[in-house]
Amino acid sequence: MSTFLTPREIVAELDRYIVGQAAAKRAVAVALRNRWRRQQLAPEVRREVTPANIMLIGPTGVGKTEIARRLARLAGAPFVKVEASKFTEVGYVGRDVDSIVRDLVEAALGMVRAERAEKLKVAAQRAAEDRLVDLLLPAAAGAERDESRRSLRRLLRDGALEEREVEMEVAENRTPSLNLFGGQGMETLELNLKEALGGMFQQRSRRRMTVAQARVQLEAEEVERLVDRAEVEREAVQRAQEGGIVFLDEVDKIASRSAASSGPDVSREGVQRDLLPLVEGTTVTTRYGPVSTDHVLFIAAGAFHVAKPSDLIPELQGRFPVRVQLEALSEADLARILSEPEHAIVKQQQALLATEGIELSFTPEAIAELARIAAELNRSAENIGARRLITVVERVMDEISFTAPERGHGPLAVDADDVRRTLAPLLGKEDLARYIL
Repeated sequence: MSTFLTPREIVAELDRYIVGQAAAKRAVAVALRNRWRRQQLAPEVRREVTPANIMLIGPTGVGKTEIARRLARLAGAPFVKVEASKFTEVGYVGRDVDSIVRDLVEAALGMVRAERAEKLKVAAQRAAEDRLVDLLLPAAAGAERDESRRSLRRLLRDGALEEREVEMEVAENRTPSLNLFGGQGMETLELNLKEALGGMFQQRSRRRMTVAQARVQLEAEEVERLVDRAEVEREAVQRAQEGGIVFLDEVDKIASRSAASSGPDVSREGVQRDLLPLVEGTTVTTRYGPVSTDHVLFIAAGAFHVAKPSDLIPELQGRFPVRVQLEALSEADLARILSEPEHAIVKQQQALLATEGIELSFTPEAIAELARIAAELNRSAENIGARRLITVVERVMDEISFTAPERGHGPLAVDADDVRRTLAPLLGKEDLARYIL
């Protein structure tokens, strides 16, 4: 889909889910379109064009992660989100940065497998149906057997045998725990050992289950049998290399704020130096083969309240040429976030209550009041952006959600008075509001 979208169309798609932040949307839209442009170039030129990585700077809860996640979904690209603060310099206990690439390949593998499974769904269903008929049909011969099979097949397709029990063989993996390793670079060794030894401990046992349960099991086995594993792995590596998107959150947490770092700051600059070759472009060995990061798009993000982007080492700064300052959310933005996006918080609450037969609605005044209270709490306590809306709405919905099954079907409107009545006791006590809201 994204292959043919212009930057303006990409921004329009992002507008369906994210309020405001036009500059950030423009930056990621251009980056995504440039990826398509690169594919149109001659191979010798294509190799030389690398993505312009992006750094999103702004307070928490303004949409940095959501922009990157929606962009990846729009592009149909493998995507991983990692917190830079979780990594440690080589030589310290913790995760090494190469695990980012391994996670990206695993994400790509999941995407390719799901796509292949969808394409093979009909063939897998037919094969599973044949095996179900074999399980259900007692030994018979000739024309009688053929007629019985046709009858059983019709009954299976009509769903008339879903509760009947069958006995079938099920594979059980009894691989013992292999958590014997620690430190950097050991994830791949552990996975390879599990893969190598898995067959030694896999057993098949006979179990009784309903036809409905057996169908799910058999379809999964048929998909596994029909999918070409080597081809899937090759395509996953290719997608990760050419279309992967890595979102590096909390980059400000690894910025050194002084020349002499000690204590918990000791490995911050080391993490930056470990990240540098990954962002510059290097080759990482994974269980599926070597993976190049030359054309992976890296989107870094951080609040930078204490540290500044200039506190990062110069080499890493230079690898994020596109920098965008995201705006803090205003009261008007919060009101729009409540009701405008495709899956807005209010719409989610309405969908949840609809399962109980309740037609929930929020008056415009109630939405304005929720936004006002959320903005006030962000000013007086910690500013957590749009996340404050979830806390406030859940507090207002608490009694309604609890009593919903007893209310009976019908309309239910939440107005500004309901919002004030629910939240006023807490707003009047600042210390209490700080912990509850």
